[in-house]
Amino acid sequence: MPLARIDLTEGKSAEYRRTIADVVYDQMIVHLGVPEDRFQVITQHPPGEVIADPDYLGIRRSEDAVFIQLIFLDVATPEQKAAFYKAVVDELHEKLLLRTEDVFFNLQTVQPADWSMGNGIATYVNGVPADRLDPNSVPADFHW
Repeated sequence: MPLARIDLTEGKSAEYRRTIADVVYDQMIVHLGVPEDRFQVITQHPPGEVIADPDYLGIRRSEDAVFIQLIFLDVATPEQKAAFYKAVVDELHEKLLLRTEDVFFNLQTVQPADWSMGNGIATYVNGVPADRLDPNSVPADFHW
């Protein structure tokens, strides 16, 4: 049920964009314990419309910056999130030669009632079914 939004400057091939989407999807499952439901949006922007500070925190970014934003239920630990970031940038660098400095992440966590998967129904207003959560990733003290 996570939603992944991927923004990048236009001009990359469909294969390049699909590789980014596949890497993000696969690593979300491996590291964040999200279910194998796929909802992703890839948006290309004209040159100059993806603006990333070229030297924030001493990280040298180029005009090829890619923004990856995930919206999901907050069931991952900080360590799982850090492992996700690292795995994604390493794999994108390996497969696409995308500079690790050019991958920017933002994770937004939401509550179950923040989702409607269709038909105007608040899908998880009564809680999330156990089969939608990875029991290995949900902290023992986690409660909705």
